[in-house]
Amino acid sequence: MTRYPDLPKPIRSGIVLVDPERGTPQRIIVLQFNPDTLERSLSPQSAGASGDAGTGSGDRNEALRLKGPAQETWKFTAEIDATDQFEAAAPDGIHPQLAALEMLVQPTTAQLREASRLSRQGTIEISPIEMPLSLFTWGSKRVMPVRLTELSISESAFDVNLNPIRASLAVGMKVLTVGDLPAGHRGAELYLAHLAQKERLARAARAGSPGALGLTGADIAAGRV
Repeated sequence: MTRYPDLPKPIRSGIVLVDPERGTPQRIIVLQFNPDTLERSLSPQSAGASGDAGTGSGDRNEALRLKGPAQETWKFTAEIDATDQFEAAAPDGIHPQLAALEMLVQPTTAQLREASRLSRQGTIEISPIEMPLSLFTWGSKRVMPVRLTELSISESAFDVNLNPIRASLAVGMKVLTVGDLPAGHRGAELYLAHLAQKERLARAARAGSPGALGLTGADIAAGRV
């Protein structure tokens, strides 16, 4: 019996691999520990930004226009530690967990063999290998299609067979938007759902008042700011 039975069980972050055609989950990777910090960056896709490096040389008619969704990137550090999972046998250390993450940026041997077979048959153009759709989840309010852009692994402890038992992973991701995916792609629809969630949260934020800024509505309307 646990000492505090009413404490809520923490939700884990993770990555879900989805079949882009059927929408069915192919694999779920749950991070052992939630990262302590997240680094997020959003770069607006301004219509008048091309050739204007803050010099005022851009098209003035485009100053307030956007070409599409902002380019959003995430970075965080994940920890994997076999010594924190004594209840689960780990004859290979954390090799399986590391391999599952590494395969997010690797084609399978079957896909590589098929590409090689087509090449030997004289196929002129071989399409790049398509990976499963990856969804990063950080609670129910952040579920978004992503592409891994960085995976740096630092292994810091090993068992007697040199299997890694502790590692730190620097993970970088790019959120895939409707500008990155074909029209009608399942990932594009999932991005729109993610963006709609942001819109709902933005509407829930308490609105400020001109008085808090030392202004009046009339000042703002008349441009006296």
